[in-house]
Amino acid sequence: MLRLTSSPFSLSLPISLSFFTLPSFFPRPSLYLPSSTFQTISLRIKTPPPLSCSLSSSVKESASFSQMENSLLLYSRAYWVSEFVIAWNVDVENGFCYLLSSKYASLSISNGQIQGEDLKIKLEEDKAGLSANVVEKFPHIRGYRAFRLPPGSDVKSFLKSQLAVVICDSDEKCRNCTGLQLPGVLDELFSYNGPLGALFSEEAVSLYLWAPTAQLVHAYIYKHPSGDDPIEIVPLEEEHGVWRTKGPKSWEGCYYVYEVCVYHPSTSRVEKCYANDPYARGLSADGRRTFLLDLDSDELKPDGWDNLANEKPILHSFSDISIYEMHIRDFSANDLSVQTEFRGGYLAFTFPDSAGVLHLKKLSSAGITHVHLLPAFQFAGVDDQKENWKNVDTSVLESFPPDSDQQQALITAIQNIDGYNWGYNPVLWGVPKGSYASNPNGPNRAVEFRKMVQALNRTGLRIVLDVVYNHLQGSGPFDEHSVLDKIVPGYYLRRNTDGFIENSTCMNNTASEHFMVERLILDDLVHWAVNYKIDGFRFDLMGHIMKSTMVKAKNALHCLTKEKDGVDGSSIYIYGEGWDFGEVAKNGRGINASQFNLSGTHIGTFNDRIRDAMLGGSPFGHPLQQGFVTGLLLQPNDHDHGTEADMKSMLAASMDHIQIGMAANLQDFVLTNSKGEEVKGSEVLTYGGTPVAFASCPIETVNYVSAHDNETLFDIVSLKTPMDISVAERCRINHLATSVIALSQGIPFFHSGDEILRSKSLDRDSYNSGDWFNRLDFTYNSNNWGVGLPPQEKNEKSWPLNL
Repeated sequence: MLRLTSSPFSLSLPISLSFFTLPSFFPRPSLYLPSSTFQTISLRIKTPPPLSCSLSSSVKESASFSQMENSLLLYSRAYWVSEFVIAWNVDVENGFCYLLSSKYASLSISNGQIQGEDLKIKLEEDKAGLSANVVEKFPHIRGYRAFRLPPGSDVKSFLKSQLAVVICDSDEKCRNCTGLQLPGVLDELFSYNGPLGALFSEEAVSLYLWAPTAQLVHAYIYKHPSGDDPIEIVPLEEEHGVWRTKGPKSWEGCYYVYEVCVYHPSTSRVEKCYANDPYARGLSADGRRTFLLDLDSDELKPDGWDNLANEKPILHSFSDISIYEMHIRDFSANDLSVQTEFRGGYLAFTFPDSAGVLHLKKLSSAGITHVHLLPAFQFAGVDDQKENWKNVDTSVLESFPPDSDQQQALITAIQNIDGYNWGYNPVLWGVPKGSYASNPNGPNRAVEFRKMVQALNRTGLRIVLDVVYNHLQGSGPFDEHSVLDKIVPGYYLRRNTDGFIENSTCMNNTASEHFMVERLILDDLVHWAVNYKIDGFRFDLMGHIMKSTMVKAKNALHCLTKEKDGVDGSSIYIYGEGWDFGEVAKNGRGINASQFNLSGTHIGTFNDRIRDAMLGGSPFGHPLQQGFVTGLLLQPNDHDHGTEADMKSMLAASMDHIQIGMAANLQDFVLTNSKGEEVKGSEVLTYGGTPVAFASCPIETVNYVSAHDNETLFDIVSLKTPMDISVAERCRINHLATSVIALSQGIPFFHSGDEILRSKSLDRDSYNSGDWFNRLDFTYNSNNWGVGLPPQEKNEKSWPLNL
């Protein structure tokens, strides 16, 4: 018996298990508070001490003016775009433009005079403007003026200093000044394709770090994951922007941290930053030290690991793929058939007779080919040391009524110190998350991740890894989660025209249009494919990544072979969220990986058209807006959908959208629309005026009606349908929706639990709602409906609808 609740919160009804495939997905709203560069900067501004009342107003005004002048240096409104060209959106008029540098970050402005520079170079405006290749790389500054350095300038040495460009009048008074953004010149002078990270040989361990703006780099080597003093502090030597050192073989199994002495634009100071290796493959339990492990070592390979490529479930074509999306902790956190210490972790997938694994076997037999795992790399929000977690006694939670707000109050009180988070707040892309391992120190997380992959493959399922390359959790020189921005400040994170970090993805957007950012992404994908034998990748907010990066990623993966790399790269499928918004919208930072731009690439994108037509409205519209399967026109709820004519028009449009979606959203698919006209899919428009169809072939469309984001399918059906329909009807609607997805052309995508009417008690954003609201029960005793009002922060406005 599934224990459901009635209107909406109490119903009880026997439900038979059905293994229709399921749907999912859509853009995540602001799940996290974005890192605010502006807040960081406001804390760093050096303000004068409080002034006594005896000071005259003119002195106060002078101090205030001086502070305002110096605040100009906090901005980076000019771009050093190539070796001898700087772009700046200013008019010199009758003044002069100079480039200033200060190795020790001593630049300041007082009474219109800039001082503290080590070097001052006059720049000449190039009336020809910016070159075509610069505009292609930086389309958002296409109208900026170009200023040239004198030929022969020692550009490389300048880049290690505080920099500013100024416009001075003939009397040397500073009229305008700003800092510089450096990615363009760094790409031109320091793009690098050699080794990075830790490399192991029979005799030595070598370290390589790309940090062209650093003044000094040291590696602190530790014997243990925490505590004690370093056993060595090793200076690295620089060659063409890459810092390197070679140490003894005894370093293997040790830990290390980089100390990087570098100018940081967020503080306007030269800082000593302590950071993990961006190419880390292991970590300490507290995440503060990089673990030196050789993933090629036989000791880290489960029995039969090297032959796993030959055991993979057969996949004849990408058109045969059917995807089941699941969170690692959800899979087994409440599964009593798994040993206590392994619940919620990698090794839970290795118990062949557990309730969860038996369910996966049924799904595999029913046609599911791939399990999509939510983020499994090192992310913030969950302490890797389980002994630090706080929990709520489930018997207490069970004692409250189904419509109580007490459950969510207790859960949210510990939500940042429990063991739960979806994981879309990346710290290091190349390391398995430690909280899912039985021991987060040492090599355990790598070994256990491999055992999970092997077990799933032997169950008949390939594995998709959810990758989040569009943003990072940390930034600045002091944030414990900051890595890349400590090593090459201002390079890895995309900045706006004032020089502050873009955060349209929710936090610290990355810039794949920069060469070494793209390289890190490509290297990371190959690392997961080769070292962990991952079978596919789902790209979070893929539209914030450049199209060229995605095409290179597909090509890099498809070039992998069993003979050379131990994997068949041609069978690796990639797809993602092609949403087009923020600073990248309409190709604002280059041609991005949006739905329409990816046509012809054979890279999949999620089809939100069929989702919205089926369910009604959109995830950002009114929650009671109905659609094709939720009762629009035929079973109306209490929401005002307009006149009967309006509803008929909306329903007709929805049917057109669904028909196109069932034909894989193909641009050239010809249908007879609701007006009786023969039209192509690309000629049918959404309510926003954009074409419904965007795909050139079926594998470019990922069809879904639900995913980890927003309410579960059962919850949204229960929310949108009339209050007086029976639970049996709701169940049939649930299965109708998943059936449409399962039987459509394209790649069907299902959210875990949709086939067993999974509920999150109407929580629309359960990324941090703990095990209680995210419970997934493969014993089929509960679907988790009516376990309390969903957490207040994201759901309070809808509470009246839930009562």
